[in-house]
Amino acid sequence: MKAAVMRAPNAPLSIEDVTISKPGPREVLVRLKAVGVCHSDVHFWDGNFPAELPVILGHESAGVVEEVGSMVSAVKPGDHVISILSPFCGTCEYCLTGHMSVCHTVNRDHFQRQPTEAPRLSIKGEKVGQFLNLSSFAEQILVHENALCAVDRDMPMDKACLIGCGVITGVGSVFHSAKVEPGSTVAVLGCGGVGLAAVNGAAIAGASRIVAVDLSDEKLQMAVRFGATDTVNPGKVNAIEAVKELTNGGVHYSFECVGLKQTAEQAYHMLRPRGVATVIGMITPGVNIEIPGIELLATEKRLQGAIMGSNRFRVDFPRLIELYKQGKLHLDDLVSDRIGLEGITGALQNLKDNKGTVARQVVVFD
Repeated sequence: MKAAVMRAPNAPLSIEDVTISKPGPREVLVRLKAVGVCHSDVHFWDGNFPAELPVILGHESAGVVEEVGSMVSAVKPGDHVISILSPFCGTCEYCLTGHMSVCHTVNRDHFQRQPTEAPRLSIKGEKVGQFLNLSSFAEQILVHENALCAVDRDMPMDKACLIGCGVITGVGSVFHSAKVEPGSTVAVLGCGGVGLAAVNGAAIAGASRIVAVDLSDEKLQMAVRFGATDTVNPGKVNAIEAVKELTNGGVHYSFECVGLKQTAEQAYHMLRPRGVATVIGMITPGVNIEIPGIELLATEKRLQGAIMGSNRFRVDFPRLIELYKQGKLHLDDLVSDRIGLEGITGALQNLKDNKGTVARQVVVFD
């Protein structure tokens, strides 16, 4: 198959012929139709997070099942599927208590081939790293069945792929992690793909005021289309004070969708007493967040993290597709551009440069 291979940080990805193995007992071979280019890919491409090289990046994908292993029961050939980077084992404490999204952090070997087995991906006999157990910047993926969800065949693939990361991360954090209540107030810091999904989720949840916060006026205008009632540009005003003024003392919920120490701390300080700040952005390893300790006691504010929207993806994905069909989930507006494999390096650079008009660039294979 053809795939975009990363061999060095910040270097152009090379389109190469990659050998992909046959499915093992619990594995599924999927021919991809569409892949979103996510800012999480940029964090590994630019070296901010370590990656095993050479590696095929990409993780926000949708396609059609081509072949399944002998023990696969969740999907069958011909199924249209969305992938996810947070698979579940179904037997650990977190899965059994309904917190499937953190299963992979304690049981990663469950989803990977062992060193004694042939690698899933290789180039002329050299093992190629499988990014987040997916490696979706390629024509095919070979993954554990518990990383896939079968979906309605009528769902357009270039929209479906976005659900597998950016949308479930933003919307899921609103629905599951923070549990936003109708009539409450919300602030979303960072209006890229994940932030726009969080804004959209807050609107679906019935929040009365949704304040979008971003340095780009273009992204703030996009946020209004997704449901923001107010916008704040921190380059022009004090963001914390502006949000507090708009919401009569602070929001009930805030969502940090950038991945910076400063914005995480701002998200906390925008809260009213008993408010909940949820950190969604990928903060660089080694960076710590500082908040006043006594204030946690005195105001009962909460600061929490959320991975992949605390999802239950085989329940969530079909529901999100239904919301899209009803016109409530604005996936059409999320697609900024459609590209081929050869356009991925440029797409990653657009995200790194924080271009204001970019929400989601989508690789389309047909």
